This record gives sequence, structure tokens and C-alpha cells, in this order.
Amino acid sequence: MNISFTKKQEEYIAQQVATGEYQNNSEVIRDALRLHKIYREKVIDDLRREIEKGWNGPDSPRTMEEIISSKKKG
Repeated sequence: MNISFTKKQEEYIAQQVATGEYQNNSEVIRDALRLHKIYREKVIDDLRREIEKGWNGPDSPRTMEEIISSKKKG
């Protein structure tokens, strides 16, 4: 696999290795991917919970037009 990084990203990776917490660049990338997966799953779970709250919540007495109009004014 061939992956390209910006200069800033390469510098960040090198800094992480320099701290001694990682032995090489690959460890930094693997950790970043692991954290990305955890973060992404949390975001999706949070969104699902919020959607479920909306579906299970009470109906609004306002019409769709009233809701849209109130958002345009705010």
C-alpha cells in the first residue's frame, strides 16, 4: 500500500516517533486508524441515539412551515 502525506502530517508523525511513545511511523498510523475507528463508531452511535429520541419523542404542535420559518429568522 502506498500512502501520501502532507509535509505537516509527516512532521507530526516524526514528532510522535521522536517522543519515544512509538517505535516507527507505522505504529503512529495504526494507532491513528484505531482511534479513528473508535471515534467514528461513537459519532454514529450518538447520531443513532439522537434520531431515536426524535422518533420516539412527542409530535410538535408546529407545522413544518413554522419550524422552517423560525430557523430562517434566527
